[in-house]
Amino acid sequence: MKFFIDTAELSEIRDLAATGLVDGVTTNPSLVAKSGRNFLDAIAEICAVVAGPVSAEVTALDTETMLAEGRKLAKIAKNVTVKVPLTPDGLKACRALSDEGTMVNVTLCFSAAQAILAAKAGATFVSPFVGRLDDIGASGMELIRDIVAIYRNYPEFKTEVLVASIRHPMHVVEAAKLGAHVGTLPPAVLRQMFVHPLTEKGLNAFLADWKKTGQSILGETRVAAE
Repeated sequence: MKFFIDTAELSEIRDLAATGLVDGVTTNPSLVAKSGRNFLDAIAEICAVVAGPVSAEVTALDTETMLAEGRKLAKIAKNVTVKVPLTPDGLKACRALSDEGTMVNVTLCFSAAQAILAAKAGATFVSPFVGRLDDIGASGMELIRDIVAIYRNYPEFKTEVLVASIRHPMHVVEAAKLGAHVGTLPPAVLRQMFVHPLTEKGLNAFLADWKKTGQSILGETRVAAE
């Protein structure tokens, strides 16, 4: 499973990319607005840090303007993925951009029927929003299960399932169990995945035992017996 980071904060991206766990980044106008930076500059800076796909969302609603915005975004870097909404105009833009060789992320997917349309339109990624479905009493993971099952029936579908609106580590685990290709995680959720009380407890015990020895790995040089 690939991990994308859902943020426009460059410091967060640099820090998490250093772990080797980051395969890409997703952004949207809301995230960039929170960062207080110029949108185009932010995308260029992120693309310079992360080699994998970086989703940059169009803001237009009509196909013609979406294409103009998408083509401008695609020129920023080779790893830009143009994000379009799952609307008739968005899917028209998706087909045109995909045919031009641009990666496209079709976002705001809330049904399996919509996911089928995105795949047929040539999307590189489709982004079902699990957390938002959970919020209204539906099951986000049931949607992931349905999309993955449908896509497996049709090898000609090359679209990857990018699980979005992830709220906690169990969303990641469940999506991985279902075979989703990508999860896009807020930085806080990725950091939560490191945490387990038994890991901390075990580490503290090891360090306490080591301290009793009075030794230091860096402070001692042992000469091998001849």
